[in-house]
Amino acid sequence: MKISYNWLKQFIDLDWTPEKTAELLTDLGLEVEGIEKFSSVPGGLEGIVVGHVTECIQHPNADRLKLTKVDLGNGEPVQIVCGAPNVAMGQKVPVATIGTTLYTAEGEPWKIKKGKIRGEVSMGMICAEDELGLGQSHDGIMVLDEKLAPGKLVSDLFEVENDIVFEIGLTPNRADAMSHWGVARDLRAGLLQQNISLELITPSTSSFHVDNRTLKIDVDVKNLEKAPRYCGVTISGLKVDQSPTWLQNRLQAIGITPINNVVDITNYVCHDLGQPLHAFDAAKINGSEINVKTLPSGTKFTTLDEVERELHEDDLMICDAEGPMCIAGVFGGSNSGVTETTTSIFLESAYFDPVSVRKTAKKHGLNTDASFRFERGIDPNTCKYAMLRAAILIQEIAGGEITSEIVDIYPKKIEDHQVYLNFENAAKLIGEEIAPETIKDILTSLEMKINSVTESGIGMIIPAYRNDVTREADVIEEILRVYGYNNINFTEKLNASIAITQPVEDYKVQNKVGDHLTALGFHEMMANSLTNPDFVNLSEALKTEYNVTMLNPLSNDLSVLRQSMLFGNLEALSYNSNRRMQNVKLFEFGKTYHNFSEARTEKKHLSILISGEKTEDNWAVSTEQTSFFYGKGIVLSILERLGLFNYAEKETKNDIFSEAISISVKKKQLVEFGIIKKKLAKTFDVEAEVFYADFDWDQVLETISRKKFHVRPVPKYPKVKRDLALLLDETVSFKELKEAALQTEKKLLKEISLFDVYTGKNLPEGKKSYALSFTLQDENKTLTDKQIDKIMKKLQQRFEKDFGATLR
Repeated sequence: MKISYNWLKQFIDLDWTPEKTAELLTDLGLEVEGIEKFSSVPGGLEGIVVGHVTECIQHPNADRLKLTKVDLGNGEPVQIVCGAPNVAMGQKVPVATIGTTLYTAEGEPWKIKKGKIRGEVSMGMICAEDELGLGQSHDGIMVLDEKLAPGKLVSDLFEVENDIVFEIGLTPNRADAMSHWGVARDLRAGLLQQNISLELITPSTSSFHVDNRTLKIDVDVKNLEKAPRYCGVTISGLKVDQSPTWLQNRLQAIGITPINNVVDITNYVCHDLGQPLHAFDAAKINGSEINVKTLPSGTKFTTLDEVERELHEDDLMICDAEGPMCIAGVFGGSNSGVTETTTSIFLESAYFDPVSVRKTAKKHGLNTDASFRFERGIDPNTCKYAMLRAAILIQEIAGGEITSEIVDIYPKKIEDHQVYLNFENAAKLIGEEIAPETIKDILTSLEMKINSVTESGIGMIIPAYRNDVTREADVIEEILRVYGYNNINFTEKLNASIAITQPVEDYKVQNKVGDHLTALGFHEMMANSLTNPDFVNLSEALKTEYNVTMLNPLSNDLSVLRQSMLFGNLEALSYNSNRRMQNVKLFEFGKTYHNFSEARTEKKHLSILISGEKTEDNWAVSTEQTSFFYGKGIVLSILERLGLFNYAEKETKNDIFSEAISISVKKKQLVEFGIIKKKLAKTFDVEAEVFYADFDWDQVLETISRKKFHVRPVPKYPKVKRDLALLLDETVSFKELKEAALQTEKKLLKEISLFDVYTGKNLPEGKKSYALSFTLQDENKTLTDKQIDKIMKKLQQRFEKDFGATLR
């Protein structure tokens, strides 16, 4: 939000520097994010002086140029080359001296330098109106009054307004400060704490009076819930024209382009007092009546920007006898606004429901000065005052007469609210006791009415425009920001509280697993929880009736909350593949949402998706496609990182996987993973093989929170490895061999791994070869060859007996 310092000083007569004022505003919670200079004339005519042309002859080397001698008031005439057709001896002209900065029509700066033009020295520039920013004419140089003395500053001859503009980062709750009046009100309260008492100057409306009653427009507010207060008055016989210079300067300083005097005044009052206004061309109001109401969904309406919009049944509209003229509190219509031919207007000032305005503005993608204020909540008691202020300005600038009584429909007044402040609670929250008298002064300076004062606290009435102050804590915050955070002393005592924490913190476990996956070459992704409702048809496990549907979806493709993490992952894979990123490793922590008959539930997941090659092309590493077993290794490494070793594997059937395995601990499934069916992958335009794993993260957290860890010293005695190459039936799995081995030798056998599988030539039909590695260790002594051979013999016999295995 932009605030003009000159404008601000119309409300409070302050002689501080802009920097000091900005510092106080920031301390008051109105953070000044930047300070800019504004000049009604670019550059402020700095370096432009009156020159007297004492000589003017033809340029020897150019037909269209003149050589002039110009007296700048310092006794030494300078030579200036000029191309204007109207330059002549004896004229008084504006001269840009060496070093002066001028500005193009686009606002680009350029500097006047000493130079040569067609071989002749030029020591400045005689300027036209448009070159100085004083007009649009470029037919010739600007000729000044012949009585002016050479050397006089041109800035003294014209009304050049120089201003300072504060860029305030206004927080959404501070609706009361969305105007120069509101900022001045806060500034005055802050100054009082520095023992500077200044009067808050408010514009008078005592001169307002009804001239006649020749143009009456009936108003009927049919929806008082969305429009609790509605004011209006007619003005006739006015002339729509350009605004006076002072008004244009005020608006341009805060970045608003002047349009015409009537519209400019409504904009001016909006930023002056914080009350949005709207002027309708009275001649375009059919039936001389205004109805404030909603219209059926689908009604077409063209706004000021010439865009045809489709209305919703909840949109509050300002209508005449035939149809809509304006979206209330948001945007005007194309056929009812003020134009150059307008001679009478209906001036509207209202308080519209903030929630209604915000929904409408959001729905239609509109963000205007009016909606910005209405949706945060304006002062309902300013409606009539602001309208009177605007009506007086319109009469002063555009002429005309007040031709109707004031319409003020306000059947149910928005009441101020009461809050009680306990001094003890204030001291606890602030960390320091503030004198009750100081607190009372601060509250009074913020226009809060004191009801009662006791030894323990203060009862007060909060004005309706402070809709963000509803609790005791809010009042304490107001006291503290005006008193000054910098004035609160720090104590030498350090207080610290011990928070109750869970044995297993979700975010810590996430970070641990995320770091692990990142180290393995994965990238974390975050998909939208909103998704396409048709995705449930891609899996039998998902049901349409389980969808959590949005009441106000952004689009049909984002109208439900996801039931599965898979489809967002596949969309990300497709997006990357289409951009030639074929090797993809992604993981995501997120939630799924289900509308079950008994209750709505949220489940947290960790999803992993792998496609393409294991590594990028490299001269030192041969590339290899990812596979089911590579993905399984990633899944198992996560479980091991979390300290989960004793788990059970089981083949699982699922309509999204062509082959899949689930892993459980104590019959609680932690993860399901496998290769996505090609048909499903092709639905997302993915041709490559895709590995996908879905961790039930809630179950993972519950499992590791129950797990007890045992610490034991590192064994002093060495491990021993032995290998066996077995010829087996193709139906025998490594899992069966591992379980049999651990049952055979429970004490000394520590680890079993499969390091080679062979099927093919030189093997009998229906057979395969497994190469197994066995790790043996005794934690109390060194194993002997005799012990080792005995164990290996037992293992061999068990494999021969149970699986018909033979040594290769």
